Amino acid sequence: MKLKYAGLALLFCCASAPLFAEGSCGELVFSDEFSEDGSPNPEKWDYEHGFVRNMELQWYRPENAHCRNGLLVIEARREKVKNPNFGREPKNHWGNAREFAEYASACVISRGSFDFRRGRLEVRARIPFGKGAWPAIWLLGESIRGKSDRLPWPACGEIDVMEFYRIGGVPNILANFAWEGAKPGSSVWNGKKIPLSHFLAKDPDWLANFHVWRMDWDEKSYRIFLDGELLNEMPLEKSVNAGKYKGINPFLKPQYLLLNLAVGNPQKGKGPVDDDAMPMRYEIDYVRVYKFPESGENK
Repeated sequence: MKLKYAGLALLFCCASAPLFAEGSCGELVFSDEFSEDGSPNPEKWDYEHGFVRNMELQWYRPENAHCRNGLLVIEARREKVKNPNFGREPKNHWGNAREFAEYASACVISRGSFDFRRGRLEVRARIPFGKGAWPAIWLLGESIRGKSDRLPWPACGEIDVMEFYRIGGVPNILANFAWEGAKPGSSVWNGKKIPLSHFLAKDPDWLANFHVWRMDWDEKSYRIFLDGELLNEMPLEKSVNAGKYKGINPFLKPQYLLLNLAVGNPQKGKGPVDDDAMPMRYEIDYVRVYKFPESGENK
């Protein structure tokens, strides 16, 4: 059934995207329909492990991601996981200071198998809503083509095609771009946050349904859409690093994809977390990347 819909998606691209050359259609260069039950395809996906960033509460591990009934399911659970790095130097680092993680989840990444520069990314997904849920569809610009190409964050660039979390207790959908600021370690953000109420006003059943997040990336700009509605856009000419890597535009380099369900919130990983909402399930129906005919390096 999904293969038929994949063909329809190509037709949709031709009909709706002025970025494609007239009379042509984008080439599907990467996709996963998650049609085989079991672990995600190891030829396409790798994993992050342990405590990774943002003082988040979850321990990332592969067993919290599985494919079932045509979906990739990333599941956050209330589970106590021993931290093998507890007590190691530097002891004051948040990742070494916790003896246990109280939650487990997963982050699947395409690094090492696929990255792309310019084109269209589409992800159809249904997100969890409970307090402490922090699902994301995002990209980082650490090239897989050699160590000499790699830049640290934020100089490598970050694109948040989708983030969902609460800000001051209010649920928001976010669409962001980030790169290096002038001060050491600082970042510049072009961020948009849209209260969930905006989408619920259009569809009271929004949370129960799947939705399509899309990013179009051409020679001039990035644009992020949700179900066809433009959420944020950025001219490429403005995203130039200004610090140690001054003059480098990270969005001229390929980016790899991350799909994850974090637990906590961006304010240093703190709660509250609704344990009654556990397990939280982030369900991805498909991931598709199209290459624009006139552009880009796609691997």
